[in-house]
Amino acid sequence: MAVTSSYDALREAIVRGDIGPDARLIESDLSTTFDMSRGAVRTALIRLEQDGLVVREPHRGARVRRVGDEEAVEILQARAVLEGLAVRQAAERIDAAGVARLRECLHRHRELLERGDLLGASDANGDLHAALLDLSGHPTVVRLIRSLNAQTVRYQYRTILIPGRPAASLAEHAAIVDAVSAGDAAAAEAAMRGHLFNVAEAVRLGLPGGIDTASRGVL
Repeated sequence: MAVTSSYDALREAIVRGDIGPDARLIESDLSTTFDMSRGAVRTALIRLEQDGLVVREPHRGARVRRVGDEEAVEILQARAVLEGLAVRQAAERIDAAGVARLRECLHRHRELLERGDLLGASDANGDLHAALLDLSGHPTVVRLIRSLNAQTVRYQYRTILIPGRPAASLAEHAAIVDAVSAGDAAAAEAAMRGHLFNVAEAVRLGLPGGIDTASRGVL
């Protein structure tokens, strides 16, 4: 259990960006920091490479893999398709408790945006997407989406700097919640695809300031 917990802590540090892109992963340092044996560290690095989070190079060791703009766009496009399926499933399964949960997430998202709390709104946005995945009841889609998210969560794009984007983001999320709550599977899927393809297009065109590794923009 200790090894699993240490591995999870290492993975989370990479996903959160505490260990930044291109950072060298020295086995002895990781062993000390995360209380892992050298063998456990090597096993962890193999697993992280398989997850697309780490690159291991001959004679140079391992480093955190950097995701560039082009790949980030591709990941968002893939998410659009997968999350579209997830919300379709959620719409087909939704009940009163699920509707209340989504409405609460959307309310919190709106309230934080109105306060100008962008980091809080970003968290609320993540909570809404997580709730939709949970309500989908589709574990394979959830696993694939989480794998994709892990590769880009370190790079949040400052779409909030684009004029009109906060209102657009809120409207897009509201359309998704409305469609899922109404049990309209086709509309829910279309709304989610539209939302994430809009984000992908914003990234493709280039956002003000580019990648921001210090703050999380509201998508």
